[in-house]
Amino acid sequence: MKTEYRALVEQPSSHCCFCSMQCGLEFIPGERLGGLTIKPSSVFPVATGRLCQKGLNALEHVGHSERILEPLQKQKGVLPWRPLSWAEAYSGIAEKVMALQELHGRDAVGVYGGGSLTNEVCYLLGKFTRVALRSRYIDYNGRYCMSSAAAASNQAFGIDRGMTMPLSEIPNAKYIILAGTNIAECQPTMMPYLLEAKKKGAIIVTIDPRNTMTSKVADVHVRLQPGFDSVFVNGLLNVMITEKLVDERFVRERTVGFEHVQDAVKSFTPERVEAMTGILEAVLRTVARGFAKAESGIVLTARGLEQQKNGVENTLNYINLCLLTGKIGRSGCGYGAVTGQANGQGGREHGQKADQLPGYRLIEDPAAREHVAGVWGIDPAELPGKGVSAYELLKKVDEGEVKGLIVLGSNPLVSSPNNRMVERALQKLELLVVIDMFETETARYAHYLLPGSSFSEAEGTLTNLEGRVFHRRQATELPGRAKLDYRILCELAEALGRGTYFQYAGIENVFEELAAASAGGKADYSGITYRRLQEAKGLFWPCPSPDHPGTPHLFQERFHHPDGKARLFGIEPKMPGEPIDGEYPYILTTGRLGNHYLSGVQTRRTDALLKKAPVPVAEIHPSLAKRIGLSLDQCIRITSRRGSLVFQVKVTEGIQPRTVFVPFHWGDDLAINQLTSDALDPTSRMPEFKICAVRIERVE
Repeated sequence: MKTEYRALVEQPSSHCCFCSMQCGLEFIPGERLGGLTIKPSSVFPVATGRLCQKGLNALEHVGHSERILEPLQKQKGVLPWRPLSWAEAYSGIAEKVMALQELHGRDAVGVYGGGSLTNEVCYLLGKFTRVALRSRYIDYNGRYCMSSAAAASNQAFGIDRGMTMPLSEIPNAKYIILAGTNIAECQPTMMPYLLEAKKKGAIIVTIDPRNTMTSKVADVHVRLQPGFDSVFVNGLLNVMITEKLVDERFVRERTVGFEHVQDAVKSFTPERVEAMTGILEAVLRTVARGFAKAESGIVLTARGLEQQKNGVENTLNYINLCLLTGKIGRSGCGYGAVTGQANGQGGREHGQKADQLPGYRLIEDPAAREHVAGVWGIDPAELPGKGVSAYELLKKVDEGEVKGLIVLGSNPLVSSPNNRMVERALQKLELLVVIDMFETETARYAHYLLPGSSFSEAEGTLTNLEGRVFHRRQATELPGRAKLDYRILCELAEALGRGTYFQYAGIENVFEELAAASAGGKADYSGITYRRLQEAKGLFWPCPSPDHPGTPHLFQERFHHPDGKARLFGIEPKMPGEPIDGEYPYILTTGRLGNHYLSGVQTRRTDALLKKAPVPVAEIHPSLAKRIGLSLDQCIRITSRRGSLVFQVKVTEGIQPRTVFVPFHWGDDLAINQLTSDALDPTSRMPEFKICAVRIERVE
């Protein structure tokens, strides 16, 4: 039976809880949740008047019968859950945290956050870890999403904001390269911007090992084998330099490092690149000339090339395309990493990352520590040092260094690579606290499961893929004994004896402190207020003062390095962490479906979406199906160095012949991340989800 809800206002509005478009939505009378249903917002300037299938069904999981409505506890992960009061839960958790830290040190307890939480909760998670727990160990699932693009942008531009221009600039572009991104399924309401550009004459190029819904609108589709991105881009850069298609004035006046690119790409002639990748020389020359000669152009990348051991270098090379041709900082031009999670941008700006403090400050920078400690009212010496990345944090659990973990807004057992190691690690924890709406795969191993809030119940701010900060109202009341996530953190800090640092009259006060903590940082929110956001329907950061209009367009005059110039990087393509060989001759790559989101916790509880994709289906090429003797109605077994799983299969010409694709939204025996490689990019610490050596067999 569904939980009863009540709207807080007569015509409540909110924002979709799924992808980084964060489309506006309105609740109107209907038969879904507590007499409410959803329609698109007519006023929010992003994707105005549109919602995808996930957005239209965003209320379904909120009132699901499996929703956790009271604090629960169990011992050793084997006994049934028993309900308890909030006071009992806080007392028990605090007692165990303090006991673990007394025995093993403050770093014995860590925090694992999420990229779909509000800016305020992301900020509080970082503060809670460093002030209440006084631990160095915090990271979040955005490490699996945006970290390679973030590292590349910081290196090239000196600052990381997913898109250097607003979405409204896409229709002004004459040439658009979409690399490793399937926008039609992952950000469907972004497609109208691309279609408008195409209608105005733009050329669209997609680069992906699969034919996708996005590639259907492309003028050129490059079906590239995973792992060859920098090889292909080096070929494009070779043509641009050899044929003198580079914007010499822009390169001379606004960049540093051209000679490194020139040296790196010299040997990557179109002929050699064709021999290495199978992509025809003529196709490579067409794309290189087309992008370089176009009046304006945009490059958008996503996880396809970023979730690799060489993901940072791949991204830097695509950024090179924009910089060498001067296509950045002006109309119809720019680079963008298409953020995946609802608040993937804001989630990495305010302290969830292991090495960061609010405003993109580095935790080991003395000036940053002094500023943030001053806002928090503590001595800078009290702040711990940097921790480790998300997967490395889970490894520290497995190795016994971290004894307790608090998880909010994430399901790492499904989303992490090599997740059999993660399962083993979770079983070793002496304290696992999960704050969530459901008993996720991760929460099954929890000692405490605390009922948190849904998107429709939690007021706050988020930052979409453009860098637009906006305000989301609370639209419906909390069910049962569930609490707002930020209140749980503040009350748990009180139980730990650190409540004096977490005294807020309401969520707006949290944002005001966040803005102060970010002041002077790269991601400066200090000029943003709830009132301004409500009046303007969002503001682009940086916004450093109350009279500042925000910054929709970055880099019009200078980049964020001290000398104002962007950095070009000569990339020498490297091998993946796990190359194919005779025993494992095929490449497994993972990705998303339009019907689902992340680990599927919400969408697998939405009937309308689950019916369209009830189980993951592997995609293979007909040549592979023939090679293994696959017959109708048979399944395939995929085996990597970490395990073996069986999947239903779809045979399609629309995939690179040596590649098998499996979506990752399921857990248990359908969790493809049981097989994926845990090789990490040396800079971003992003796992290599997109390249995993496997063998494929038919199952009778």
